[in-house]
Amino acid sequence: MKHVLFLVALLVLSGQSFSQNYRLSGRVTNEGKPVEGVAVYAESAGKGVLTSPDGYYQLKLAQGEYSIIFSYGNKKESHVNLNSDMVLDIDLKGAQVSLDEVFLSGVRVTNQSPITFSNLSNEEIEDRNLGQDIPVLMNYMPNVVTTTDAGNGIGYTGLRVRGSDATRVNVTINGIPYNDAESQGSFWVNLGDFASSVENLQLQRGVGTSTNGAGAFGASLNIMTDAYKEDAGGEITNSIGSYKTFKHTVKFSTGLINDHFSFAGRASKIKSDGYIDRASSDLKSYFLQGAFVDDNTLIKALAFGGNERTYQAWYGIDKATLENDRTFNPAGMYTSNDGEIKYYDGQTDNYKQDHYQLMWNQDFDSQWSGNLALHYTYGRGYYEEFEEDASLQEFGLEPFMYLEEQVNTSDLVGTKWLDNHFYGTVFSINYDTSKLNLSLGGGWNRYDGDHFGEVIYTRFAMNKEPYEPYYFNKATKTDFNIYAKANFAISEELAGYADVQLRTINYDTNGVLADQTQFLNNDNFSFFNPKAGLTYQLNPFNQFYLSYARAHREPSRSDYENGDPQPEELNDFELGWRHDSKKIRLNTNLYYMGYENQLVLTGGIDEVGAFVRENSGKSYRVGLEIDATVSLSNKLSIRPNLAISSNKNVDFVSGFNGEPVNYGKTDISYSPEIVAGNIIAYRPFKGLEVNLLSKYVGEQFMSNVEAENSKLEAYFINDLNVQYTWKQAWLFREVVLTALVNNIFGTEYVSNGYYYTYDIPNQNFPGGMETFDGAGYYPQATTNFLAGLSLKF
Repeated sequence: MKHVLFLVALLVLSGQSFSQNYRLSGRVTNEGKPVEGVAVYAESAGKGVLTSPDGYYQLKLAQGEYSIIFSYGNKKESHVNLNSDMVLDIDLKGAQVSLDEVFLSGVRVTNQSPITFSNLSNEEIEDRNLGQDIPVLMNYMPNVVTTTDAGNGIGYTGLRVRGSDATRVNVTINGIPYNDAESQGSFWVNLGDFASSVENLQLQRGVGTSTNGAGAFGASLNIMTDAYKEDAGGEITNSIGSYKTFKHTVKFSTGLINDHFSFAGRASKIKSDGYIDRASSDLKSYFLQGAFVDDNTLIKALAFGGNERTYQAWYGIDKATLENDRTFNPAGMYTSNDGEIKYYDGQTDNYKQDHYQLMWNQDFDSQWSGNLALHYTYGRGYYEEFEEDASLQEFGLEPFMYLEEQVNTSDLVGTKWLDNHFYGTVFSINYDTSKLNLSLGGGWNRYDGDHFGEVIYTRFAMNKEPYEPYYFNKATKTDFNIYAKANFAISEELAGYADVQLRTINYDTNGVLADQTQFLNNDNFSFFNPKAGLTYQLNPFNQFYLSYARAHREPSRSDYENGDPQPEELNDFELGWRHDSKKIRLNTNLYYMGYENQLVLTGGIDEVGAFVRENSGKSYRVGLEIDATVSLSNKLSIRPNLAISSNKNVDFVSGFNGEPVNYGKTDISYSPEIVAGNIIAYRPFKGLEVNLLSKYVGEQFMSNVEAENSKLEAYFINDLNVQYTWKQAWLFREVVLTALVNNIFGTEYVSNGYYYTYDIPNQNFPGGMETFDGAGYYPQATTNFLAGLSLKF
């Protein structure tokens, strides 16, 4: 029945308007040149569109007076009295240049580039921003799969794009790298409620354009934080929900002071018990921004960060427990002296991260612009764990004698610390004319990190001196890149794209790991990454593009800890068609991603829940992606997307029963062949919006050998989102009521897990070992809700 509902929803083709509407249309240009992607909206009606590649827009509005905003980072405003169909053409010449967008021009793309991408606007984020992390808010973007340890989207969350995990997604915030330099992951739990400070984001699937930080092996995610506001204002937002979830947010903006200075800020607190037992989160975060703006200059200073305390939920559960007690959490479990099962209260992850960014964006004239940014991130924290009957030697403790017997184990509590500094600079200079858009840029970044552990409690053994670590190792990593990229006109219909990047990395480690083994590395890498493509504008409504991109990527810290990894290479081919007409916007693309030495997930996890990877030789991902926006009426629209793919290891070899086995062509782990989504948006009257959001993820293996025990079943979920905006309500500019019911049909599903093998002595097998396997699962929440109230003034 649920699948039938989804198909019916995708095929809904009716919806009537009961008021007299008129058409407002026209073209937006800049010095006579059509401008694509300009937001045109009637604020009082809550309606807006983006201009097509030829600058065309069209709005249907009821009779009345409107202020029409034309926003392209910069803004122009025009007042109209609409009592018949009207044509309104606008030229943006003379409007203030958006210097926020200038900074991102080095890492972002538009339809003029042969890059596959999707955008998520501030308005779309606000529809469901009730405390869940950014990956969960991105769940309905094309070919995206999200997961969360606690099961309800708060705490540790992650995403995969085209089957590639979060360590393969290059993330920048205002063009500055966010991925952890060593693990290469992005930990959104450290930036609770960061979505409340995001102006917009762009997800480039595949290699994408050259950018700062680690190479993109699945996607690039470029985030732009709040732009400065010309008018003063404030906002108080509170939300509540299932599992004792609360979010409290306060924002302010001074607007422009003396036409040049602006200050803004946000403070947030999120608490949730989580769907999984004891998977609680306590997240505090802040965002502060000061800006100086002149005719051609924007200088911004930002400080943002967060402090998180989450109860560990990365252990997962086995299949029997999943069927009988799917919210069970084994973390912190131990047996007391009287034989009672208890759970250690301090089994938590604790981390604080502060980011500082200083950005200077400059327009030199109508063609030249540039930017320079300095950044510094300080992160420190630990996770605490109760170890039952732990080996004293592993923790650097001496055995002791008890009743004339040597005791080598004890119950104890240990902490593992990370104290790191990440700093550097990124820069670019941009030249833009009607025939050529050229960017030259790069960045230099350095990471210094200390890893160490302490024993803070033992039940029997004698402990060390206070704060004396039982292991310590230090890591440094420097990353330098420089790039040049250009979009250039070949003819009126045909445009070219060229992009070259040189990236060098040095990674050095020294010291011992927690198991007392030496961890010594001094690796240097130099990568050359060329990209090229063509864009052909067939007519005002249809565009085709073709591109090729090469990317390289260095191994992560955990790859070194688990073996002798090799760097990876990716060749990415994209062929796309974009259609943009009055009622239909369609994006279709074919891709082929060929890998050499891809570090694929084995299915296993380490002691902190991070996934283990290994080089797989040759592998590939090939697929078709389709996403569309269809306006069925001025009240009803649908936004379906579909990704069909084949993801294969070409000649995969792995050990089994004591000897290597060639499994031949196998599915790459965590790579479903079908990922589909849809949003049905209905606006029955002014201010009210109802969205039905649907997501289907096909079955996938957690191993690269297609083991039956490693299979995750397909799932189909639906969320219902309702938002009502009351403008000019009492003392407030806006009052916004939002409700979100997740998984409205109560589907019991698993979006993530792990797979492992273990050997048992058996002389009947080569090497004397017989191999067995098992799996762990991370169940997601059944029906749950969130509701919020925002007061804007």
